[in-house]
Amino acid sequence: MKNTSDEPSGLRERKRRETLGRIAEAGLQLFVKKGYEETTLENIAAAAGVSRRTLFYYFKSKEDILLAWQGSGFAQALHPTMLQESPDQFPLDAARECLLKLASRLETKESIAVDGLLRSSEALRARKEAAYVELEHSLLNAMLELWPDPTKRNAHRVTAMVAIGTLRLALESWREEGGQPSLAHHISRHFDLLKHQV
Repeated sequence: MKNTSDEPSGLRERKRRETLGRIAEAGLQLFVKKGYEETTLENIAAAAGVSRRTLFYYFKSKEDILLAWQGSGFAQALHPTMLQESPDQFPLDAARECLLKLASRLETKESIAVDGLLRSSEALRARKEAAYVELEHSLLNAMLELWPDPTKRNAHRVTAMVAIGTLRLALESWREEGGQPSLAHHISRHFDLLKHQV
């Protein structure tokens, strides 16, 4: 038998997700059309059909709206995906496999649009740099769970930094080559280059 006591909270959660998605979608469309700096929170609220107060309930700033799209969930998926890797392999090999599994999340049209916007101003470029540091921390924390030896912490930290640095270079070459071939191809190629250096 269906538990009707859960229905109101389930409906509320669905409406909350729909409103959040509508605001994020309106924000991204306006950022692409008008430019990030030229778009106001009032513009976004009007386009999403919500009040400014409602918008602030979901997002505190334009940056928050933009970052809601960043990587199509890549950052949120990094830690759990890394934990699925076998600890019977070298940490750098595990990081490579993890990043290859998640590559398609960075190839969506929304992710590409957000990447372009994040490179459009000094403040947003700084936020993009900070996001890479957050990815390093996320990868490191997963490594510390997979290989919990405390004496290896610094080695894992270096590995996480190298892996995310390799991802950055792969993303740059993928963009320079017009998104061809796949991002996974560029990730593999850059990890192969790394192997030949060590």
